[in-house]
Amino acid sequence: MARLLTRADQAAGGRILDAALYALSGLFALVTTLSSTLLPHRAWGSVAAWGYLAALLLTPFVHRLLLTWATFAAVSLLPLVIQAVQRAGGRLDRAQEEVSVVEEMGHGLASTGSPYLSRADIAALPAQDQLDAYHPYQPGMAVFGLPRAWFGDFWWTDSRVWFAVVMVGAVAWATRFLLTTGLEVRALQAATIFPVCALTLATGGDDMPVLALCLLSIAFCARHRFGAAGLAVGAAAALKPFAFPVVIVLAVLAFATRPPRNSPDAGRPWRRFLPGAVGLPVLALVPALLVNADAYVENVVRFPLGHGLVSSPAQSPFPGYLIASSVPGGRYVALGLLVLAGLTIAALLLRRPPRTAASAALFCGYGLLTAILLMPTTRFGYLLYPIAFLVWATALSRPTATSAPRRDTALYRQ
Repeated sequence: MARLLTRADQAAGGRILDAALYALSGLFALVTTLSSTLLPHRAWGSVAAWGYLAALLLTPFVHRLLLTWATFAAVSLLPLVIQAVQRAGGRLDRAQEEVSVVEEMGHGLASTGSPYLSRADIAALPAQDQLDAYHPYQPGMAVFGLPRAWFGDFWWTDSRVWFAVVMVGAVAWATRFLLTTGLEVRALQAATIFPVCALTLATGGDDMPVLALCLLSIAFCARHRFGAAGLAVGAAAALKPFAFPVVIVLAVLAFATRPPRNSPDAGRPWRRFLPGAVGLPVLALVPALLVNADAYVENVVRFPLGHGLVSSPAQSPFPGYLIASSVPGGRYVALGLLVLAGLTIAALLLRRPPRTAASAALFCGYGLLTAILLMPTTRFGYLLYPIAFLVWATALSRPTATSAPRRDTALYRQ
């Protein structure tokens, strides 16, 4: 994969691949505008298609890194602001349901100390309101809903705006570690202008700060800054359970790494990594457990596993969903396959632990891709995680990032 991307970047300085990416992304945005059944997606496509077209036309003339950031502003941030302004003005079709869910979490946190409703409280609601009453995120996600809870319905209190603030800050910080790799533009594109990322941030957005913080953590590991890496991935794990596999992989990396003597983490990277990586999710969890532990379990455990009062709408036709929906006892078969895959990856981690940030990113990418394919309830949008991790692994494997030591026995080493 690294050789393929390197050759593509060498073609006209990478601009041929850039042009192909902008053209295909613009086509995706156009098709979304014309055919999507989700109104926020159609509204995104009607703006983003022009942004991708402008980027395609400017590809031969504008610095690639500058054009990437400008395109991100045109195809993600601009549609986000437009939809946030329209929503604040009364349009109810300018956000996906997760936006209001996060904002309800903020209201719950501000008023009761917990962002979750109990099973009994959800059961007492009208049937059509029960789905949105479930909040299947970690307690930290409620922070993004606090601006609307405190200040009211303005465009700048839309939770997507604050998703974008954290996402842009984390990605910009992370790319500082890639500026001399030769693949920094490709890595930035994978986290910003790739359609699944741009669409997600503009219309829903809750996955983007999680992804960005995970990428920042991996980038910190590439520079042997394991204390900062633990804080970054710990913050991500306080937002969504999707970050927990990344915590595990990077913890193994921290135990297996022997950093240079002049590194601030010399001799004890795991001691620097674990307090933030484990402590932040625990600190975020404690208040919710003290208020109502069963409400947390109902929202974050039972509902995603299909044992809530209503079913999750996350039903993309991946193998796990197809098995769960078409085979007798299929949900348990899919969960069994998911557990088996998890145990296999865990065995690989123990037998051949990653010793570089690049190999850790590959473990995260392939592991999450396997999980997404086998989960009984999942979304196409979740693919943004493995795509970004795999591209960043390629960038981090360059000699100017973190070179693989001779004793690196990781299975997925570059």
